[in-house]
Order: sequence, then C-alpha cells, then structure tokens
Amino acid sequence: MDTARFDYSLPAELIAQEPVEPRDAARLLVADPIAGPACHRLVRDLPEYLRPGDLLVLNRTRVIPARLFGRKTSGGEVEVLLVHPVDKAPVGGEEWICLIRGKVHPGTRIILEEIEAEVIACDDQSGDRILRFPVGIPVLALADRIGHIPLPPYIRRADRIADRERYQTVFADRPGSVAAPTASLHLTQELLARIVSLGVTIAHVDLRIGPGTFKPVDTDRIEDFRIHAEYGTCPAATVDAVSACHQRGGRVVAVGTTVVRTLESAAAQAGGFAAFSGWTSLFLHPPAHFQVVDALMTNFHLPRSSLLMLVACLTGTDRLLDLYRQAIVERYRFFSYGDAMLLMGNCEGAIQDLNCRACP
Repeated sequence: MDTARFDYSLPAELIAQEPVEPRDAARLLVADPIAGPACHRLVRDLPEYLRPGDLLVLNRTRVIPARLFGRKTSGGEVEVLLVHPVDKAPVGGEEWICLIRGKVHPGTRIILEEIEAEVIACDDQSGDRILRFPVGIPVLALADRIGHIPLPPYIRRADRIADRERYQTVFADRPGSVAAPTASLHLTQELLARIVSLGVTIAHVDLRIGPGTFKPVDTDRIEDFRIHAEYGTCPAATVDAVSACHQRGGRVVAVGTTVVRTLESAAAQAGGFAAFSGWTSLFLHPPAHFQVVDALMTNFHLPRSSLLMLVACLTGTDRLLDLYRQAIVERYRFFSYGDAMLLMGNCEGAIQDLNCRACP
C-alpha cells in the first residue's frame, strides 16, 4: 500500500500546545468505524457510549523524566534521551539505550550533574547509543532528580514542572515510557468511577512507549517499513478479562493505540491469545483486522504515522481520513495534548442527545 495515502494537511494552529483543563473537558468525536455521521461530544460523555459487560483496557505505563542535559568531559553540551535499559547488562553498572544530541563516539564521557557516564557503543544507522552509568547509580532515580519530561517534538515549548503530572495518566504506576498513552490523559478518577458504576470492567496492560512512536513511515510502500520495537506486558488477568467480556457479549474497548498493540501482540502468538511479556515489533496496517479489540478511543495522530495506519485497520483508510477532515473543519485539537475520538459501532449512547447527529 502507498504510504502517501496516509498523508493529510493540518493547520499548525490545531496542534495542541497545552492540555485542556479539566482533563475530561477535551472534545470527543464519536463515530461508527464504517459509516455514518460523526457526533461531537466531550470525553466526560464517554459513559453514555458504554454498557454493562463492556471491558475498558488501559495502558498503565508511566513516563519517566528521560531528558537529561549534560556536558562532555572534553567540552560541549549534550542532551541525552533515555530510551530503555540494555537487556542483560553486565554486573557492575546500568547500561541504557539512549539518543544523544551532540557529537559522541565510543569512549566519550558525559557528566550529568555529579555523575559521569560513558558512551560504549554507537549505531549510526539507528542513532542509538549505549551509555554506561557508574556502579551503584540507579538511573531512574537519577532521572527523577535531574531529568525533564520528554514532551513530543511538535510541542514548541519547554517542559514545565506541571508537565510531570499532566503528561501522565491518573493511574500510571509502571515507569518506563518516554511518551504518554495520550488517549488516557483525558481520563479522571471520577470518570473511571462512573464507568465502573455502570457495570463496565477495567483491565490493564503495560506497553513502554519509545521515541519510535513519533517516527513517520518513511518508505514509499508501507510494507517496506521497519517499525520500532517496544516492550509490552499483557498479564493473565487481562487475558481472562477479555475472554470473559466476549463470552458475555461485551465489547473490548481499547483506550489508545498502545493498548491495541499490546492486546494484538498477545493474540499474534503461536498459541493464540494468551498472557504476553516481551518485545513487540507488530506493525498493524490495512488490510489487517483486530483480533481482540472491538472499539477504540484514541487521539488524533500524525500524517504518515504507524499509529494512523493502526487505526485504519478498524475504519479503513478512506473512512479514517474523512473523519480527520471533519475534525479539522470542527477545529479539534490534534496530537498528544489534543482531543480524542471514539470509534464504536452504532453510536450506542445510553442517553440520546439532540445535538448528537449520529444518535437515533
């Protein structure tokens, strides 16, 4: 499939630079994935589209303050983005895959506050660097003390103290990501309590989101693109919750593309849908279809992105781009701090709204 099919024009002023307050005041475009008009609601109206027996699945990952500023011992400033620890790093110190802005080579030593770390490997093709930290230095604790929240590159401002919590979900408790599961940024504890009170079950996965999530598909054909890998976990309890949901006729509603990627990775195993923990390079794009997920709440994604292609597995390319055109006309806010859409069959709102053109 031609990658250019997933291009669209977006006015720069629709790229959200600040989050809406309160969280659930973000707008929500609700539409059947296949056909029909969209309706325009708020995230706080989400319970109206859920019913008893449904399952809401969330990504519980937490964004780490992964952006570190330092200098080389030889002179010159550098910026380090922690990506993930190296598997099976040798005893004696922590090693991390990093992206480093500034010229470095194996042997370069970088001072981060009072800590001195060493570049031990460089992959010029991927841009990855391996940074070895001294013995006894817990890197996550160091990052928490001196690091900055790595806001996405399209947010044209410096991070603030408030971003440490605002660029997190209210239920985040598994540190490891360098980007937030943005659809879940709109949820509040009060909204989740309302959803549970309806008889909707909540389950969790953990996908550690890497910087590759922002990388556009840069090949002419989608099939030629090599997608980034991320570490995901779908616990047995979530597998059981999904199975029970489908047995009772409920719908599995994924909040965010990262949830879809984790659940569908668990389903792609040789033995079928089962507990999963490991690296996934699953690239979901048309004409693939979801095996586990029935409905999706998601933010609006960048042109030519693998996330946009993943959503198109539910809607088809033409339908998705038509919904994006409607969102642009209606002045929705795009990307991480922007608004959201809910793709759910039949727009089955429990409360009919005269302003909802899709409700009967």
